[in-house]
Amino acid sequence: MPSPQRGEIWFTKLPTDPPEKGKRPVVIVSINARNNHPRASTVLVVPLSTSVHKDEIPTHLLLEPGQTGLRERVVAKAEDVSPVWKVELDPSRERLRILSSHQVCELARKVELAMGCSP
Repeated sequence: MPSPQRGEIWFTKLPTDPPEKGKRPVVIVSINARNNHPRASTVLVVPLSTSVHKDEIPTHLLLEPGQTGLRERVVAKAEDVSPVWKVELDPSRERLRILSSHQVCELARKVELAMGCSP
């Protein structure tokens, strides 16, 4: 079973994705103590999307290619945080960057916003 680490970008198909959609990039946001635990079969992820809107959406974090290693700029959609099975994760074929702890914590603040817990 893969052992994804906090801040890494992996690929998976989310349960909420339409059937015709392929695997998409996601960033691992759960803590490594959970990610590395032998009985933990899931991790928490935030999906990445290339649908970047001109208007800033408060629950989205814009990430440039230099921050992710992906070819396009993407937004991390904090309102869609989700658990996924580790066995459903695929590593990237290309070497991707790891998001910093600061960036993951910014996503956590945006999850709070999505839940109505922040001003």
